[in-house]
Amino acid sequence: MFQKILIANRGEIACRVMRTARRMGIKTVAVYSEADALALHVREADEAVAIGPSAAAESYLKIDRIIEACRATGAEAVHPGYGFLSENQAFAKALDAAGIVFIGPNTHAIAAMGDKIESKKLAAAAGVSTVPGYLGVIPDAEAAVKIAAEVGYPVMIKASAGGGGKGMRLAHNDAEVLEGFRSATNEARSSFGDDRVFIEKYIVEPRHIEIQVLGDAHGHIVHLGERECSIQRRHQKVIEEAPSPFLDAETRAAMGAQAVALARAVDYRSAGTVEFIVDRDRNFYFLEMNTRLQVEHPVTELVTGLDLVELMIRVAAGEPLPFGQDDVTLTGSAIEARVYAEDPLRNFLPSIGRLTRYRPPTDEHVRVDTGVYEGAEISIHYDPMIAKLCTYGETRDLATRRMAAALDSFQIRGLNHNIGFLAALVTRPRFAEGRLSTDFIPTEFPDGFGGAVMSAEDLARVVAIAAVAHRRAVERDALIAARRHPPAIAAEWTVLVGRDAHPVNIVPEEPGYAVTLGGHTHLVQTDWQPGDALFEGKIDGHATTVQVDRVGTIWRLIRGGAAIELRVLTPRAAALAALMPVKTPPDLSRLLLSPMPGLLVSIAVAAGQDVKAGEELAVVEAMKMENVLRAVRDGRVAKIQANPGDSLAVDQVILEFEGAS
Repeated sequence: MFQKILIANRGEIACRVMRTARRMGIKTVAVYSEADALALHVREADEAVAIGPSAAAESYLKIDRIIEACRATGAEAVHPGYGFLSENQAFAKALDAAGIVFIGPNTHAIAAMGDKIESKKLAAAAGVSTVPGYLGVIPDAEAAVKIAAEVGYPVMIKASAGGGGKGMRLAHNDAEVLEGFRSATNEARSSFGDDRVFIEKYIVEPRHIEIQVLGDAHGHIVHLGERECSIQRRHQKVIEEAPSPFLDAETRAAMGAQAVALARAVDYRSAGTVEFIVDRDRNFYFLEMNTRLQVEHPVTELVTGLDLVELMIRVAAGEPLPFGQDDVTLTGSAIEARVYAEDPLRNFLPSIGRLTRYRPPTDEHVRVDTGVYEGAEISIHYDPMIAKLCTYGETRDLATRRMAAALDSFQIRGLNHNIGFLAALVTRPRFAEGRLSTDFIPTEFPDGFGGAVMSAEDLARVVAIAAVAHRRAVERDALIAARRHPPAIAAEWTVLVGRDAHPVNIVPEEPGYAVTLGGHTHLVQTDWQPGDALFEGKIDGHATTVQVDRVGTIWRLIRGGAAIELRVLTPRAAALAALMPVKTPPDLSRLLLSPMPGLLVSIAVAAGQDVKAGEELAVVEAMKMENVLRAVRDGRVAKIQANPGDSLAVDQVILEFEGAS
């Protein structure tokens, strides 16, 4: 077995590999860029080596620097994690030439599966079902339009070297193919250094289901069941689970057999994933094979009881798999939600900044894989993932309820995040029923995500909690002001939610408080104290968790992904507050603002130019993703305020329309 390994990655996956290596008694080496000098993976490694500037192209993607770090530290093997160099054939070859073991598949498998066009041809030859489409190289946008029309709309345009949703566009007509071809090739060139794309038929109401495979150098290949990855946004997975609520035993066995056949065709040795698209009738078609560890691997580990990282390390060290296909069992259900630094209310634009509070949930049925800590900074240079939140249950319903509870107690402050959006997803009736497809998000939120909506029942609970929190804060202040003889505290209060007033009567009643509102009395039991960020207790006997922030006179409570701001006032103060005029926000409609920090790639208009609604105005790139900004209405450009190549801050003005001040 190896004595020391280097992890050629960063963030949560580097920390996750280190966790297993430490348990196995293997020393670990971290590599880091300038931006990651204080990162968690650097802190957790036994040794750490600086490898270059913040940009990944100048650090984490530099093969020679990784090898130099191995030589300097005596690392015998390299685990690549996912992303970066994990599926780079040249990297695996360079390690082999240097006498360093690559903890992953052989270079033949990487090459065969890394090219999405060639992998589909190989899959077809191995008897694996494939999606109809055109697998040749497409020279230009005009050729793409012709091919798309022959395949039949809708079609998917995909980068041949792609992954992670980058270089991928859905097109329903010729115009969308023209634009999609341009964007997909640009993203592919930027992310992978390869601008080739291919076109395939888009399956309506598809599910994205993948099979985990595992092979060794002794000819043993098994599959570990499937993961349902259908809930996606912009072709990037958001929530994954194992097993799929859709597959039956027959389909699972058939998909597993095809995945194993494909792995055997390339003599696969390590953990890998064969991805399929599945239609409403359980017909399945090969999409691609990822020759690495997947982001969502924890759900497979939770239902199989296996450690995939440990198995990868043991296989790379020449050991045979310690079990056969008949020994693999799936027990219970596991769900993973990807927690990102992004703003769901602004079309999921990336958010950067410092984590002023980071308190993940703690429970025996909860697993959190992360690469950050309280005080760490989320950088513009890398993927904005904060953590992977996983829950396990004996049933899918129990795993789902535990996920909702874990999201309620996951505390993140200092930047925008998607926890509210995740909570809204897992509490949708359609999710509970397991009716999933890759169009789940656009179907459930056709007008975009406007925030989680709190039910009337939950709103009543939150109002009651705000009243109790305020009461306890008043009690504390009274004790401080008059230690021996605190004054009597009023029972009548008014809780304001926006302009809506909720009269409340609150009195102590063992073992808590009796809160009367709307004609109903609720018993609230809690040990909460002023300053606590989590209000944990029971309302009418039901366990309830609510996040609590206080800014001045405003209580901000978060439950089920919905954030509600409330003020608890005396009835007289509430009556006076109702007389105050409503403030009108400034008019920003005549300004095009950068919706995120990023690079201004291009501006498509000029001062004095008339534009139509929907017309492209500018392109901003952030975290390797191109974001096209369009006019929301007809107008005329008055002034250009930024230039291509500028680094933009969030809400920085790019251009003004006529009439802007």
